[in-house]
Amino acid sequence: MTCLLELSNISKSFAHVRVLERVDFDVRAGEVHALMGENGAGKSTLIKIVAGVIAPSGGEMRIDGEAVRFSSPKEANARGIATVYQEMLLFPDLTVAENIFLGHAPRGPFGAIDWSAMRSKARALLDSLDSHDLDVDTVVGTLSVANRQRVEIAKALSQDARIVIMDEPTAALAETDAKRLLDIVRRLRDRGVGIIYVSHRMAEIFAIADRITVLRDGMMIGTRNRGDVDQPTLVSMMVGRDIAQLYPKVDVEPGEVLLEARDVCCGDRVSHANLHVRAGEIVGVAGLIGAGRTELALTLFGITPATSGEIRIDGKPVTIASPREARDLGIAYIPEDRGRQGLVKAETIAQNIVHPILDRISRWFFVNLRTERSLAAQSIKQLSIRTWGGEQIAGQLSGGNQQKVVVAKWLGTKPRILIMDEPTRGIDVGAKAEIYALMGKLAQEGIGILMISSELPEILGMSDRIMVMNEGKLVAEIPRAVATLESVGAAMTNVDRHQETER
Repeated sequence: MTCLLELSNISKSFAHVRVLERVDFDVRAGEVHALMGENGAGKSTLIKIVAGVIAPSGGEMRIDGEAVRFSSPKEANARGIATVYQEMLLFPDLTVAENIFLGHAPRGPFGAIDWSAMRSKARALLDSLDSHDLDVDTVVGTLSVANRQRVEIAKALSQDARIVIMDEPTAALAETDAKRLLDIVRRLRDRGVGIIYVSHRMAEIFAIADRITVLRDGMMIGTRNRGDVDQPTLVSMMVGRDIAQLYPKVDVEPGEVLLEARDVCCGDRVSHANLHVRAGEIVGVAGLIGAGRTELALTLFGITPATSGEIRIDGKPVTIASPREARDLGIAYIPEDRGRQGLVKAETIAQNIVHPILDRISRWFFVNLRTERSLAAQSIKQLSIRTWGGEQIAGQLSGGNQQKVVVAKWLGTKPRILIMDEPTRGIDVGAKAEIYALMGKLAQEGIGILMISSELPEILGMSDRIMVMNEGKLVAEIPRAVATLESVGAAMTNVDRHQETER
C-alpha cells in the first residue's frame, strides 16, 4: 500500500516538559491505523501536529515522500488532511450544507455563493456515506449527536481529504450509532482514504483497525498488525503493567438506606421511579440512550426537581428543589459531559475543585485562597491527578485527569451519596481502573454510589445491584449474583420481559 503520511523522530516539548519523544508513525492509503495509549500518553499532541494545530519541536513529517511543515490547519487541509474531533466544530444555527462547505463554498460567476451547487454537492457527499436520511437544509443544532458526527465526516471529505484523523468519534454515541459510524469508516477505507483512528474502546479497535500503534508517556511503545496482538497484550503495552482485574470490585456489607425514591416523577421524563441506595453500596443504572437515566439523576440532584412522589434521605422525606439543597443533604452529582457540565476549562484546577463549596470558603465575596490551594493539593495527591500543580488550567489536562478533577470537586463537598453519570466515558483503560478503585474505596468508607453507565461490562463489573430503565421507568432490579449481559440487555430492550426482582 502507498504510504501517504510518514512521521520520523517527532518530538514536542511545552516549556520544559517533554510530551513526545522521537515518535515514528505512518499511514497508508486504504488502511485504518489506530493510535492508542492512556490519557496523557501524547496521542492528542501527535494528531495536532499532523493537523497543523501545533508544530513539532523536532523530527520530520512527509506527505507522499515530500517533507512538509505546517504552520496552520489550513495548510494541512490543503495537503489533504482533515480532522474529525471528539468535540465537534459545527455551527448549530447553520444548515447541514452550510456547515459542510463553511469557508470553501462553491461560487457563482460574480463571486456569490452558489447555494444550489452547495446543496447538491452536500447531498452527493452524504449519499456517498450512505446518509440518505440527512436533509442538507436541516439546521445542525436540531440533529442528534450521531447525525452531527456524520456531518463532520462529510465536512472533512468536502476538502478532498486523503488522510482523515478521527479523535474518539464514537465516544458519545449509542451502540447502534457507533456501528453505523464504523461502517462509514470502512467505506472510506475502501475508497483509499488513510485513517488515523483514536479510541479507547478495545472492541471497536479490534473491529476496525488494520494496524495499532501504542504511545506511553510520550514515547512509541510499538506498532502491531491487528491479528498479531490480543487485548491483554495491548493493555500491557498501554499502561506498562498487567491489569489482571479491570473491575476491582470490593465486597462491602451494605449499611443503612441513605437515599430512597418513592414513586418519583418528573414530567414525562421520569415516571414513578422507585429505588434505594445503601451506605457502602454501588447501584448501577443501565438503559439505552434516551431511557431516562440522566433525567433520573437530574431529578434526584434537584436540577429538574421532582413533580410528584417522595425522596427520602436517612428515612426522612426531603424536598430537593436545587443542586444546592441536594449538596446540603449530602448528595453529589458527577455529570456525563465533563467538558460542558463538569468543568470550567479556562479556569485552574484549584478554582474548579472549590466551585461547589465557594460559599463555605468565602467571606464577603472573597475566596480564602490558602484554603483553595490546600484543597487542590490534597485532591491532586488523593486522586493522583497528573499535573504540575493546582494552578494549571483544567483544559490543558488529558481527559482522564479532567475527569479526576470533576470527581475531586464533588468529593470536596463531603458527600454521603455520590451520583456518577458515565464516570469513565472517553478515558483510557488505565484511568478507568483508577476510577473503579476509587469507587471501591469510597464504598468502603460508607458512601452510597448510584452509577449510570452505557457500558454493560462496567455495570456488571462494579454494581452490587443493577436497576434497568426503559422509557423513563425503572423496570427491573437484578442482583449482582444473577446479572448477565443477556439478562440486563433483555431488560433494556424489551419492556414486556421486564420482571422486577423482589427487593
